[in-house]
Order: sequence, then C-alpha cells, then structure tokens
Amino acid sequence: MSAPRRVRVRALAKINLELRVLGKRPDNYHELRTIFQTISLADSLEIGFTPARRTVIEIQDRLAIEDNLVLKAACLILDMMRTTGKVLIRLRKRIPMGAGLGGGSSDAAAVLLAMPVLAGRVVELPDLYRTAAALGSDVSFFLQGGRAAAIGRGGELFPLPDVSPQHGVLLTPEVHVSTVQAYQRLSPRLTTESQENKIFSFQSRLWDGGVSEGVCNDFEAVAFDEHPALRGLKRRLVRAGASPALMSGSGSAIFGLFATGEEAQRALTGFEGERAFRISLVSRTRYRAMWWRALKEHIDQKLWPPRSRYAR
Repeated sequence: MSAPRRVRVRALAKINLELRVLGKRPDNYHELRTIFQTISLADSLEIGFTPARRTVIEIQDRLAIEDNLVLKAACLILDMMRTTGKVLIRLRKRIPMGAGLGGGSSDAAAVLLAMPVLAGRVVELPDLYRTAAALGSDVSFFLQGGRAAAIGRGGELFPLPDVSPQHGVLLTPEVHVSTVQAYQRLSPRLTTESQENKIFSFQSRLWDGGVSEGVCNDFEAVAFDEHPALRGLKRRLVRAGASPALMSGSGSAIFGLFATGEEAQRALTGFEGERAFRISLVSRTRYRAMWWRALKEHIDQKLWPPRSRYAR
C-alpha cells in the first residue's frame, strides 16, 4: 500500500457585508443580493489520503456533527475523480455553528480543494463549482475566498476588488436563529417597491467597495424582534466605535469593523463574558497564499485551484 499523503488546512469563516432579500422565487427559494467576505476565524482540518482498492472515509470531530458536509464533500469529490482510497479527516471546530458564518460550507470547500491535490488528480474549477453547488449555496464562495457579490440563491458569484485590510470584533452569542423561520417571518414584509429600492442600494454598495455607512441585513428586523439581546450587542459595538456593525447571515453572529487593530482590541475588552473574537478581513490574495503555504509539500506551482505535483 502507498504511503498516506497528509495536509493540515484552515477553513475560514465568512461574514455578510450586505444582505438583501428581494422576494420568493418560482422554485420557492428567495432571491438574494449579498456581499461575502472571508475573515480570519477558522476551523482546522487534517486530511489524509491513501490510495486503496476500496474507499473508506473516517471523519473525526469532537462535536459528532450530524449531516456532516465534510463527509458529503469527500464522497462527491472522490466520485468525480473516479478515485478510491482511505480518507481520514480530523476536524477541529472553532467557528460557532448556526451563527451565519458559513463554517460547515467552508469545511466542505476545504475538502474539495485539498483532496485532488492529495489524490494526484486535476479537477478544473467549473467541476469544483458544480460539486460545491450540490453541497450548498455558500460552498462555492469558499473555493475562492476574499470578497464577492452573490445573487440568486447565493450561488451566483462575482468577484469584487479586495480592499485595505480591516480589523474587527465578532460576537457569537449562544442564541439560535432558525433560518427557515427567519425567512417565514421576513416574507410578509417584502414588497415590489422594497425590491426596487434594495436593488439600487445594492448596486451602490458594490461601487463604493462594500463597506460603508448604511449597510443593511434584512434579517436583522426579524432576528432583533425575536431576540432583543442581539440588538443590544449591535448597539454596544456601535458605541465602541464600530463602523459598520451588522449581523451576519440570518444570525446570530454580529460583527463590527474598526479603523485600526488597536481600536478593535480596545473594543474587544468591553465584551468580557461574551463569546467574542478579534478578527481581520482576509483578501483573496491572502486566501490563496494561505492555501499554497498549507499545500507546499504537494504542489510545484502557485496555480488556482491548487494543482498536485503527483498528477500525470
């Protein structure tokens, strides 16, 4: 049997710098306009692959997550590559689950990027996108990272220019906001007039770089009504000097961005007793460099997606 190939990678979280819900589509999903941005908070995955005649996949994680996207991603990418082998994945979660930070989607994307390199196969980016789309709307974004506009159900992605590094504070209260219920409560508030206004507002946001005063997450209205403590956390971030401060996804995580790292650190000290993280925004350039460093033993060139040195 061949020696196993191993790698340790980081799966970054994301925040939504803008999130507008226009209305329900014919397929019963909602039409979205959003801006994704990768941040420094990350899970860690150790992935090992050994060629074998039959496939065995073992996922080790402390939380024993049901319906694990990591397992699904490993199965799908092996099927796409028409490869069999023994796969061992150790997942260490740091991104809080159910907080609107995309941790599960990022973990799945990490498997899609790393497995072809370890298996010595070349999978082109369109095929990776197709596989990612089968796993969930957010997974495709984490194949590229950085900053991107997303429309439709969130899977139609358009890269946005990276901006200067920014620092922030991320609050992840132990409050569960049901995404399904959030959509149900929001739907009656959506009107044709609001759709038009949101489209114009979103276009303006893209042109001004995606981080400015007046950013909006439509889910805040329903989440704050149900969980007033979330509104209080956002107000505290604003009072600490955050600009902007916003809920991510359908909640419950709330972030605030600051002009300098020193300001972010001072703000962080005001949230003792809360589950709070100091974060920075991670550009697409930094995202790719992070991956190339992690895979340097198994790649020869800095290409994207990463290309295996074992591929024939």
